[in-house]
Amino acid sequence: MAVQDYYKVSGDKLERTRQICPRCGEGVFLAEHKNRRTCGKCSYTEFKK
Repeated sequence: MAVQDYYKVSGDKLERTRQICPRCGEGVFLAEHKNRRTCGKCSYTEFKK
């Protein structure tokens, strides 16, 4: 996936389209799966409701 897929430009603002990993911090995004979000670096997992 290209870097441009992680951001959305609206006017003069840059918005992130993915959540940031709470353990790893800025620059590490969580992967979107059908029932969960996971970090590929530290294996942090959030389950969707």
